[in-house]
Amino acid sequence: MYSPKGDRIASESDDSTVRLWDVETGECVRTFHNRSSDVNSVVYSPKGDRIAFGGSEFTVQIWDVDAGKCVCTLKDVSWAVNSVVYSPKGDRIASGGEDEIVRVWDVDTGECIHILQGHSGEINSVVYSPEGDRIASGSSDCTVRLWDVDT
Repeated sequence: MYSPKGDRIASESDDSTVRLWDVETGECVRTFHNRSSDVNSVVYSPKGDRIAFGGSEFTVQIWDVDAGKCVCTLKDVSWAVNSVVYSPKGDRIASGGEDEIVRVWDVDTGECIHILQGHSGEINSVVYSPEGDRIASGSSDCTVRLWDVDT
């Protein structure tokens, strides 16, 4: 995942880390450690000042890129998280995973504000529309669902 400025890349790994790489030099400029589980998905905030990632620890973590510290852990998840995405405004995060549920989180409060159900297989990917009013989710049940998150 490229940073919004395009100068860094974030990579997730099975060794419980997320690494930020300098695009010009190829050097690792920061490593984030996810306690004890694999990381399946990482995303930059629209401003590039934070990253969010999810994995087999059943949480979504939000980290301050410059400070290298976890600023919020989103915990209302019952299975591994396969995909996380920021809304275009950066005020929401959507996550999807093995429990077949898309969750929408308020970034400021850490509260789960929407639970979107309808898939019959684990969710592999979530993405916001450019306007931020819809989420598309892709699942191993061979469907893509569109969710209106403004209602």
